Amino acid sequence: MPLNMNFMNTTSTRTISTLTSRKVMMGWISALVLVAALACSSAVDDDSAVDVASSAPVGTSSATAQDNSSVQGDSGQAISASATEVGDEIMGDVPVNADEPPPAETFTADEVVAAFESIISGVFQDSLESVVEISVSTAAGGASGSGFVWDDQNHIVTNQHVIADAQRVEVSFSDGRSYEAVVIGEDADADVAVLEAITDDVLVPIKLGDSDTAVPGQLAIAIGNPFGEEFTLTQGIVSAVGRSIRSGNQGFTTPDVIQTDAAINPGNSGGPLLNRHGEVIGINAQIRSDSRQNSGVGFAVPINIAKLVVPDLLENGEYVYSWLGVSGHDVSRLLAEALDLPDGTPGAYISDVIDGGPAQDAGLEETTRTIRVDSQPVDVGGDTVVGIDGSPIRSMADLISYLTNNTRPGDVVTLEIIEDGGKAVEKEVELGVRP
Repeated sequence: MPLNMNFMNTTSTRTISTLTSRKVMMGWISALVLVAALACSSAVDDDSAVDVASSAPVGTSSATAQDNSSVQGDSGQAISASATEVGDEIMGDVPVNADEPPPAETFTADEVVAAFESIISGVFQDSLESVVEISVSTAAGGASGSGFVWDDQNHIVTNQHVIADAQRVEVSFSDGRSYEAVVIGEDADADVAVLEAITDDVLVPIKLGDSDTAVPGQLAIAIGNPFGEEFTLTQGIVSAVGRSIRSGNQGFTTPDVIQTDAAINPGNSGGPLLNRHGEVIGINAQIRSDSRQNSGVGFAVPINIAKLVVPDLLENGEYVYSWLGVSGHDVSRLLAEALDLPDGTPGAYISDVIDGGPAQDAGLEETTRTIRVDSQPVDVGGDTVVGIDGSPIRSMADLISYLTNNTRPGDVVTLEIIEDGGKAVEKEVELGVRP
């Protein structure tokens, strides 16, 4: 950092200037060292720091064996400044402070890579005994996919599309064991199915995580059987959360889907998407590709949806969703202007209300006409949902997610609506059963 100094001609002034510059320099060195130490310890979250420290080989730092006040510019060791040194008037030697924090730990590039590899390998080894290859026989031929052990009752979870129309199902483990399996229940809307392996052996369930904690940039690890290559591991990151994908049943969508760039290909369907703790955060389900091969955009059904669905599949063989009876889309700038909504209003615009559905019974309005805004055609006349039971709704995905995760058929919900023209009202709807 450039420093501006006035040079005086007298000896006394030069002495004062020298002492002052030394004080400033030592203060800046102490401050920069403290910032560097904090940066090293804060580059990852607390859990990440623990993982790296416990996984990477750490030798004894020569800096810790020396007086903490000594600084060797060529030693390559971490140095640290005490809190009292920053900004102090340091006129002589750097004081030794018994309460000074220990030096920040440093790692070589090889140690960092080794720690990363240790995490990936550890997750694979810990999860492998709970992952299965699924082979399916149908009237049309054969198919294969992946799955994982759900509980200690030998139940296995996979995608519904993997076992659709199955006449015979077999599950195989990495150690060579194979068992016949029967379909206990399936849900095409969430693309989730439950099998039971026919065996007296006790299978080892996989660890389940919380998909609500998934964030972009988080490590993502997929295990499955792409193209029949058994028990393949791929890794990447969580690329996005809160996506919606079309399910296999009448065009309904699955909310809160996790997007990942971990390679997912045909045969990965139904396998686990894991975080760095080896916990399942999603069930690998779809890829977006014209060639049906990985192009860096894969989607996993959130494990929290499976946690809702699987218990009902085990008990009843099916999961019953609540139903509002509308379709629509997000509010765009042009639509907000056309509907006379306040500037920047987010929400879920209702373009269609299903005849005889709960929304129609409650008096929700759909598109009635098309107008032009900035030379663009815009459908208007429908209601815009901006809240439900006190929870804000900023998009159609928000509305679908709330209904899926928080309601069941027969529940009465209160929708906060902005009508065409800008009037805010509330409308109560008794939810039905999704057809």
